[in-house]
Amino acid sequence: MSDNTLRDLELAGVYWELADMPIGAVQKVASPVTDTPVRRDATSIVAEIGRAATTVVPPIAPVQTMSIETVRAMASRPNDMPALGRMIGEFNHPLRASATNTVLPHIAPGQGGLVILADIPGSDDDATGNILSGASGELMDKMLAAIGLSRDSVSIVPILFWRTPGGRTPSRSELDLARPFVDRALELLKPRVILTLGTLPATEMAGVNLGRAHGIPVTTDSGVTIMPIFHPNYLLLKPAAKRDVWNALQNVQNILKSAE
Repeated sequence: MSDNTLRDLELAGVYWELADMPIGAVQKVASPVTDTPVRRDATSIVAEIGRAATTVVPPIAPVQTMSIETVRAMASRPNDMPALGRMIGEFNHPLRASATNTVLPHIAPGQGGLVILADIPGSDDDATGNILSGASGELMDKMLAAIGLSRDSVSIVPILFWRTPGGRTPSRSELDLARPFVDRALELLKPRVILTLGTLPATEMAGVNLGRAHGIPVTTDSGVTIMPIFHPNYLLLKPAAKRDVWNALQNVQNILKSAE
């Protein structure tokens, strides 16, 4: 598997479904280094990932007519996570019609510890309605256990609560309409550390390029530490990167202990 041609997929884990391209079609992938399109046909992609293509990725969902300002005002009203979860579940986001489930935040008891900011829901997440399901979730559980934590002791918030059609990259408007709910969740959870999984959460929350800033903590004005790491899906594709993630997780563990 080529690190260059699949770099976006490897770093983000769920940016798109490579299998959702018909055999014989040609894919243009922009290199994150040169921004030069790389032409790859679906047959070569299938040969790399070991499964056949199925359907064409549907187009971008219609733009929500509700203004961002209105959504921000709505998201500011809930005073606890259950109320915020109900509001997210009822929100008429453009992606809601195409998604199987709304993937709500996973909330742990207590506040002030670690919050994981996950990428857009994967196919397993969409099917179950639970964030970080399937193989990536199993690996995430092992990563947490390595630093003395578990899923029961951390909260997990997806950057987007609905899976995009075919797992494609979400549009700017789709992200912006969900962001007030993400921000309100973080306000209510009051984390000491935010662990971002994949390229998109690192860019959206920390404003960094994951390829260059992996494992480098970013401290916000409010004193919260943001630690960007690779998505578990990337580690499933490239196990050698686990060493870098382990170093970052140890740093997270030390930060959390220092706050006790």
